[in-house]
Amino acid sequence: MTDFDRTILIVEDDELLRDAFKLLLEDAGYQVIEAGSAGEALHLVTGRLPSLVVLDLGLPDRSGLDVVREMRKDPDLKDTPVIALTGRVGERERRACIDAGCDRYLAKPVAPTDLLRELPILLAR
Repeated sequence: MTDFDRTILIVEDDELLRDAFKLLLEDAGYQVIEAGSAGEALHLVTGRLPSLVVLDLGLPDRSGLDVVREMRKDPDLKDTPVIALTGRVGERERRACIDAGCDRYLAKPVAPTDLLRELPILLAR
């Protein structure tokens, strides 16, 4: 796996939580880029083409599901794995994530071991 294969975009509007995810992922050997809004995420994802996106669904400017839908329209991003993070749990939310194009759905608060377990599986595809 090259360094490029290990670049993860974290999209989270809560700066403290975003910093915690960044530290966790960097300690696990991943390169991390960060966004605090949907607009920033769409700008970064098209410019940097990360290997995977960890995406909060409750963003201040647009839904994280909108971000995924936009990504899936772009030929360069249509296969980029996306892990959705949300405080809303339930079958309706899970189905909305899958329908929008998310590869995984994790409920907040996310256990670090759960997130770290998903990354190599999705990056190996």
